[in-house]
Amino acid sequence: MKHFWDERYGSEEYVYGTEPNNFFKQELQKLKPGKLLLPAEGEGRNAVFAAKLGWEVVAFDYSQNGRDKAFDLAKRNQVSIEYILADYTAFSAVKESFDCVALIYAHVMDGNRAYYHQKLIEFLKPGAHVLLEAFSKEQIHNNTGGPPNLEFLFSKEELASDFNSLSEVHIEALKIKLNEGGFHQGEADVIRLTGVK
Repeated sequence: MKHFWDERYGSEEYVYGTEPNNFFKQELQKLKPGKLLLPAEGEGRNAVFAAKLGWEVVAFDYSQNGRDKAFDLAKRNQVSIEYILADYTAFSAVKESFDCVALIYAHVMDGNRAYYHQKLIEFLKPGAHVLLEAFSKEQIHNNTGGPPNLEFLFSKEELASDFNSLSEVHIEALKIKLNEGGFHQGEADVIRLTGVK
């Protein structure tokens, strides 16, 4: 998969655009800036937006090309981000050190979805927030982005189980119109989750 993402991010163009995800943008603006974790951050669009709001941003992904483009985007926007080259298995952080984790189309491809989601919660302070937008299993019928495998798409039941230790959990499945670069375009089936540790 690393080769796939390095190839996808290898073009000069930002393949999911340079603007933040709409749900992420709306939800993050409701929160007081603190320390933010962004897994599978790709080319940095969400990291740079958060940094411009005053968040201390730590992102990780395993694509060198994605990381390079994220740093370029941060430089153009005159902000600083920390971006670690790692996948879910390699990334580690101090427990209870983040105020928010945002999983924006951070689909896990190795069958360990629940384990990784629960591991991320350990990095959050009590009272910290979880934000998630990802493709639902209904997205398999669309051609507007996302993994072409049901196992890697999410259901409300799976996410409710993964994040059952949180309070104030709200999970919603809905159809939206995606307009994020060349690879997220058109009507899509997504799931959104918010919760508090």
